Amino acid sequence: MSTEINIRGVPIQFPFTPYDIQKDYMEKVIECLQNETTAVLESPTGTGKTLCLLCSSLAWLQLKKAQLQAEKRMPVINLKEPQNEFHDQLLMNLEESAGKQATGRSFLGLPTIIYASRTHSQLTQAMQELKRSSYNYMKASVLGSRDQLCIHPEVMAEQDKGIRIQMCRLKVATRSCHFHNRIDRLKDDPKLTDTSIIDIEDMLKLGDKHKFCPYYMTKELQQRADIIFTPYNYLLDPLARKALGLNLSNSVIILDEAHNVEKVCEDSASIELKSSDIALAIDEVTAVMKLVMEVATSFEESPKDIDPDELATFKEMLLNFERALDEIPLDNKDDVTNFPGDYIFEVLEKSNISNQNSNAILGMINKVTQFLATKNDGPFARKGKALQLFSDFLTIVFASKASREKMKCCYKVHVKEEEKTGRGKKPLATWLSKGGPSKCRILSFWCFSPGFGMDLILSNNIKALILTSGTLAPLKPFISELELNVSVSLENPHIVSPSQICVKILSNGPDGVALNSSFQNRDNPQYINSLGMTIVNLSRIIPDGLLIFFPTYPIMNKCQSTWQEEGIWTSISNNKAIFVEPREKDAFNAAMSGYYEKIKDPAYKGAIFMAVCKGKVSEGLDFSDANGRAVIITGLPYPPLKDPRVILKRRYLDQCHAKDKEYLTGQDWYSLEASRAVNQAIGRVIRHKHDFGAILLLDMRFNNFKIKEQMSKWLRGHIKSVNKFGEVVRELTLFFRKAHEQFPASKTKLASITVAAPATFDSQTYKKGNFDFSSSSVSLPSDANTSKSIPRSSDSLLDIYTNKNQTDGLVTIHNNKRINDDDAKPQSKRKKITVIPKNSIDQEQPIDLKLSMTEFVAMVKEKLGPNFREFAAALQTYRSSNDINCFLEKVDPLVPSNLRYIFIGMDKYIRRIHQETYRDFLRINNLTIPEDL
Repeated sequence: MSTEINIRGVPIQFPFTPYDIQKDYMEKVIECLQNETTAVLESPTGTGKTLCLLCSSLAWLQLKKAQLQAEKRMPVINLKEPQNEFHDQLLMNLEESAGKQATGRSFLGLPTIIYASRTHSQLTQAMQELKRSSYNYMKASVLGSRDQLCIHPEVMAEQDKGIRIQMCRLKVATRSCHFHNRIDRLKDDPKLTDTSIIDIEDMLKLGDKHKFCPYYMTKELQQRADIIFTPYNYLLDPLARKALGLNLSNSVIILDEAHNVEKVCEDSASIELKSSDIALAIDEVTAVMKLVMEVATSFEESPKDIDPDELATFKEMLLNFERALDEIPLDNKDDVTNFPGDYIFEVLEKSNISNQNSNAILGMINKVTQFLATKNDGPFARKGKALQLFSDFLTIVFASKASREKMKCCYKVHVKEEEKTGRGKKPLATWLSKGGPSKCRILSFWCFSPGFGMDLILSNNIKALILTSGTLAPLKPFISELELNVSVSLENPHIVSPSQICVKILSNGPDGVALNSSFQNRDNPQYINSLGMTIVNLSRIIPDGLLIFFPTYPIMNKCQSTWQEEGIWTSISNNKAIFVEPREKDAFNAAMSGYYEKIKDPAYKGAIFMAVCKGKVSEGLDFSDANGRAVIITGLPYPPLKDPRVILKRRYLDQCHAKDKEYLTGQDWYSLEASRAVNQAIGRVIRHKHDFGAILLLDMRFNNFKIKEQMSKWLRGHIKSVNKFGEVVRELTLFFRKAHEQFPASKTKLASITVAAPATFDSQTYKKGNFDFSSSSVSLPSDANTSKSIPRSSDSLLDIYTNKNQTDGLVTIHNNKRINDDDAKPQSKRKKITVIPKNSIDQEQPIDLKLSMTEFVAMVKEKLGPNFREFAAALQTYRSSNDINCFLEKVDPLVPSNLRYIFIGMDKYIRRIHQETYRDFLRINNLTIPEDL
């Protein structure tokens, strides 16, 4: 049952009583809409941001409807009658709540809300939220691409995306698509008009059932929608916006997950063109010219609207452009040169292409590509792609109405040469056939000011703009780069309490090796192994689902291959099932399904999903409760330092910062790019008020003050740096134990915590197949006839360890054999307590723990090998300091998981005053003392 709250005069129906931070957020949304301005709002993932956006904006829209209806009914005569006084008061009240209606804008009608997010999966989640809200009666439509919505079998059989588009356009123009032909007949059908919210899946089902085109039907339905859902590249990209017929005038635009908006704005205003593309475009025009001439001399009908003289002129332009590109002077050292942004117009002017004739050229290209799309067999098959690319190039270059001076500053023209790789095939390119260079030139037109993309939206007479995300901070440089005039802003705290969050920076692995994934260190075998051993140990402690993010795919692949060679991968997989993020969509969906299934399966101790920052897993997916109990970040995902575009972006920002200190420096931007990606990955866990989880930053560089300052504001106060590995293990174990007790509603597999939370540190690397060193569970067979526990020895184990005369050469070591050995017989009359590690194949042999002190010392010395010296030193320190915690912290990393039974044997030699602490240590390690030991 929903709750009604009144914010700034707007009654909002909310599914439950909102929290204070949700009220604050909705108040800022309403303020922005009432004042018709721009807002930048940050609220952490898991605070109900999407629900707040939808409920507050649609509640305001309802009032706006009432305001417009009241204006239309305003009497024009008898203004002094009583009912008119009531009407005036009503209008006044509506203006206070919905915002004053601008003079002369009533004819525009009701505003439309355009809700944009990064991906269709995020939009699907938002539409599901809308369906569950009190506003599910309002009309909602979603925009998709032809790839997602076309159901014509012939068009979809075409592999090339560009040709699919041209085939579709041609079939629509010639009315040969029977799916499109049914649009006018069915667009007012109650099956569509009576359904409030139609997502892509719904639209595909309806289109398939009633035989209409889902792609063009969504374009029809958006005309009458209260709210339109769209990926924001459709919104920010002028090419996509034009193709979809999206009208921004009088609309409220909400950009959710707006932390990516800067890059999308830059990318949508940038393009790359190769000399080989121009050569292929020339070939395509030549082929059409030849065909037109052949048709002209035959009895066939000539292609409509294609003038041979215009074709010849256009081909000459392309040849001139090809020549101009070839003549650009390059730096002999690197075969690369950078020019100011306005240089692109000089190159085009040499080809007689300018803003004045660009529309005519684009019209010609459209005619030619449509004609080529009809030729789906013979030598003309699959043509038109290069011409379409040239059309996109001209559209982007001439899209902005900015001055040449601003283009000069905010754009860069980057030209480089690349060796042609034709795999031994002779190039078809005209450019090469004329004896030109053997290298392919690449012309890049790069935008470095996301303000250009924003201006393309703001210049469309929109009503209001809201940019929101969980990771926008710092807000000032974000606002400056987008060149926004922001009057409403917010940085919300998180909705959860400190007891639900455990954030640690771990600088060293269990073996003491520094964790540092910098470029100089990321291939260091010691670092890779230490990182792997760290994950082995942490994956035992963390229950249920664990997400591990790497900076890049190559780093993730390198770690995977090394860990598989060294046996570390096997150890991790014995703790939890492992899934690795694939790049292919179908494989990714299968991996995600497998991950969720393993978490639900009681036979498993959870699952691990290894992914990359800025990848599919790091955004838009929900890992609440058991699906994501912890996230591990293995490094900082900086952009590639030597990438030309990164270098030029840093220079551009340094120039902007010199003029306006609100801009970031190039170095600050470079660092922030990594931090924002980390913040976004962190946001996958702790998704609601009763959720809890751990955030583990496994890179010493997270201790840097600037990096900490760039972390999400809600996170900063919880960050704690840990230098000792034992400390993080103890604190994590305690955190999950308390969290499960405090938030049982978020608990799905409590039993897994006792199995998956041993404070054992594997600090050694074992070759594949030698040991199952991930097993921390020790099975001690019970025996009804076993005797009661034997009295403690009056001698001190410490004395034996520290007395060389007693430890050197006095003990005969037991020649233990495997439990399946028929000849295995006890070597004394004493009953053996046999420790059988889990998955005993290729494991350590069973050990007799009922040894004398000297026998036990000798056994430990043999098993620990080179680590025995440190073990003995820790015991010596324990003897003098009487500090059991210090002792356990030192010896824990020295004993690998397949030898954890040593701690059981040591129990009877620990001082009585420390017995309770030591037994707690054993319980955490899932080790049990048998009664007869």
